[in-house]
Amino acid sequence: MLKHLLGGAAAIAFLAACGEPATDRTAAPAPQTQAETPAPVPAAPPQSADVTETQRLYSWLDEVFQAELQHAPEAKTSLGIIDEDYDDWSLPTDAEAAAAHAREQAYLAYLTETFDYGALDDAGRLSYDFAQFQWEMNDRLYQVRESGYVFSPMGDAVSDLTTFMINAHQVREPAHAEAYVARLNGMGAVIDAMVAEAEERAANGVRLPLFAYPRLVASANSQLTGAPFDETGVDSALFADFKTKVAELALPEAESAALIEAAETALLEVYRPALERYIASLEAMERDADDRHGVWKLPNGEEYYATQVHFFTTRDDLTADEVHEIGLSEVERIQNEMREIMEQVEFEGDLQAFFEFLRTDPQFYLPNDEAGRAAYLARSTEYIDQVMQIAPQYFDTLPEAALEVRAVEAWREETATGAFYNQPALDGSRPGYYYVNLSNMADNPTYLMESLAYHEGAPGHHFQIALAMELEDVPMLQKLAWYSAYGEGWALYAERLGKDMGFFEDPYNDFGRLSYELFRAVRLVVDTGIHSKRWTREDAIEYMMENTPMTEGDITPEVERYIVWPGQALSYKIGMMTIMDLRRQAMDRLGEDFDYGGFHDAVLTAGTIPLPLLQARVEDWIAEVEAAE
Repeated sequence: MLKHLLGGAAAIAFLAACGEPATDRTAAPAPQTQAETPAPVPAAPPQSADVTETQRLYSWLDEVFQAELQHAPEAKTSLGIIDEDYDDWSLPTDAEAAAAHAREQAYLAYLTETFDYGALDDAGRLSYDFAQFQWEMNDRLYQVRESGYVFSPMGDAVSDLTTFMINAHQVREPAHAEAYVARLNGMGAVIDAMVAEAEERAANGVRLPLFAYPRLVASANSQLTGAPFDETGVDSALFADFKTKVAELALPEAESAALIEAAETALLEVYRPALERYIASLEAMERDADDRHGVWKLPNGEEYYATQVHFFTTRDDLTADEVHEIGLSEVERIQNEMREIMEQVEFEGDLQAFFEFLRTDPQFYLPNDEAGRAAYLARSTEYIDQVMQIAPQYFDTLPEAALEVRAVEAWREETATGAFYNQPALDGSRPGYYYVNLSNMADNPTYLMESLAYHEGAPGHHFQIALAMELEDVPMLQKLAWYSAYGEGWALYAERLGKDMGFFEDPYNDFGRLSYELFRAVRLVVDTGIHSKRWTREDAIEYMMENTPMTEGDITPEVERYIVWPGQALSYKIGMMTIMDLRRQAMDRLGEDFDYGGFHDAVLTAGTIPLPLLQARVEDWIAEVEAAE
C-alpha cells in the first residue's frame, strides 16, 4: 500500500493513495482555489475555565485537518465527502508542494506558541508530540524532495489515478457520473504536471535505473488496452468501471448513452493523448538512464537516503550502517531457528538445500489455474477465521469492520505487490480487503499463506488500520495518519503473535513464518546495501537467493522495489523489533500482571504513531499497571 505523506494532510494523502471509497455526506464549505493566497492558520478556542487545554488542542487540530482537506479533492472523495470538488483534482506541482510546506510550518509555529504543554493530559501530550513530529519530519522530507523519483513502478502514480476512480469515485446519481467525466477530462493536467516535474528532475540527474522504465511503459500501455482505445472486444478498466456505475443508475437509455459518449470522448481526446505524452517522456528519460541502482547516485543522494531512513523508521538514532549490522545479526539468528525446524522435519542437507526444496517441491504450490486461485483464497479465509475465534483472549478492543480476502484484479496485476490491505470505509459501509496477487501461483507457495494472512489481514493490518479509523476522541489528523514503521512493524509483529496464539502447528508453515521474518531482516541488509554501500541489483538478488527460500521470480521485483522506494523496506523489521522489545519490557516489569489485551490497547488505540511516541505510550501503560498493584 503506497503512503505519500504530505504536510498536515498526511492522513489525507494516505487515504487517497489507498483508494478509499466515497459515501454521501453533508457538503463541506467551498474550497480555496489553488491560485488564492493561503488562508491564515485556524485559531484555537480561547482559554477558559470550561475548556481544557487538551480540548483546545483537539479542536484546533481538527480545524487544521479541515483546512488541509480543502486542498485535497481526492481525499475528500476518499473520506466520503461529495461536494463541489467531487469533479476536481489537486495538481502535483512543486508550487503546490511549496504552499503545503509553508502552511505546515505556520501550523508548527502556532502549535508551539499557543498551547501549554504542561496543561495537557496524557492523550493531549501524545497528540501534541504527534503533530510536532509530523510537521518537523515533513520539513525534512521537503528539503530533499528534488532528489526523489516522481514516477516509480512501486506506487505507479499514473495507474493510481485509475485505481482511485474505480475504488473511490462512487456514482449514486447523474451528477456523480458527470463529475466522473469531469475528472477524466482533468486527468490530462494531472499527468502533464507529473511529467513536467519528472523531466525537470531528470534534467538535474534524478533518473530511475534502466530496468524501471519498461515496467512503467508497460503499465501505461495496459491502461490503453480495450475500448474505446482498440477493438479487442473488451472495455478498458476505466471505461468498464464507468459503464457499470452508470448502468446501476437505471437512467433512461438516451441519458445513459450521453454520459457514456462523454466519457468515451474524454478518454480518447484527453486521457489517451496525456498517456502517450507520458510514455514518450519515459522513453526519452530512459535513453539517458543507466544501471546505477542506489540513490547515492542522485544529487544530494546521501542526505536524501538518511532522511528516508529516518522517515521510514521514525527513529533518528539509527544510521544506515547500524541498520545494516542489525540486519546481518537478525539474519544469522533467524537462520539458526530455521535449522531447528529442519531437524524437526528430518531434512538432510544444509539450509540452502532446504530453500531449494521449498522452491521446487510441488507439494508447496497450488495449480496455476482458477481452481488453485480459489483454493488459495479459501484457505487464507480459514486462517483469518481461526484468528477471529480467539482474538478476544488477546485483544481488549477489536475493530468492528468486517474483513474479506480478494485476488488482485487482472488490470493491475503487473504493477501490484504480492499482497496488500485496503482499509474499510470510514462509515463502515465497506469492509477491509486483504488483496493477494495470484497472477502466477508459482510466486505464492502454500507454506507462506498463513503468515501472509496474519500480516495483511488479522491480527495484522486490519486490526491496526480498521481499529484506528474507528477510534473516538482522537484528532482526525492523528487518527488517519500512516507511519510505515508502526503500521508495517505491527503487521510483522502480528505474524509472530500468531505463533504466540498457538497457530503455525504445521512445521512448514512455521518455517514460512520465519521465512517472512528473515525476508524482512534481509531487507535491512539489502536496502542499505543498495543505497549506502553501492550494491548493484545483481548483488542484492544474489544475497537474497543465498539467504532466503524465496524464488528468483519473487526476489527480482522485491529488489527492484527497494531500488525505487529507498528506505521503505526498513520499516517492517525495525518496527517489529521495537514492538517486541516493548512487550518484553512490559512482561519483565509486570510479571503475572502483564496482560496481552492491555498491552495491545496501549499499542493500537492511539492511531498510527511514530515509534518514539509508541515507546512513551507503552511505558506510561506499564507505569499505570504498576501503580494499580
